[in-house]
Amino acid sequence: MQADLSPVIAATTQWLTCAYPASGGALASALCEAQARQAVTVAARLRYPTPMDAALMAMSGPGGSARLDWITGADGTPAADLDEHAWRTWVDEVLTSWAACLLTDPELAGLAVAALAEAGPAAGTPVEFRRLLAPDERDRRAAALLRHPDLLASVVELHQDQLIDRLNPGRALAA
Repeated sequence: MQADLSPVIAATTQWLTCAYPASGGALASALCEAQARQAVTVAARLRYPTPMDAALMAMSGPGGSARLDWITGADGTPAADLDEHAWRTWVDEVLTSWAACLLTDPELAGLAVAALAEAGPAAGTPVEFRRLLAPDERDRRAAALLRHPDLLASVVELHQDQLIDRLNPGRALAA
């Protein structure tokens, strides 16, 4: 993984877990974050597969969370809190949408991780993404909001077609 993507992965993961928090205490929060991070990591490796892609994103910037905040109703951060929320400028809308797709669609998640495995052993293995691909009951309870298709629908719809095209160029996935 290119180190350049670490701040984007961290910020995008944080946005997802703030927008769709776990309930049930510290363990649930950690399990929810692990699932979000795995989904964002897969999305980042698909979206920015080469060091050049990561460098171009770093130069242009990931875009921030403003549109996502507006879509989910989380906009309106008071001006006094802007310094505290500077991490939001590192949120990547496409990664957020792709991660939401992976979290809400197990078939798509499997295809995405398989696509990474085809790219070589350094890209990731299904074992590395176990919580994304095969969440157990504790994982599902911890990330109930994060994996709820209806709650994430507006985020999923933003860039789902791009993800499907990336995973299956020129063909639509069966509905």
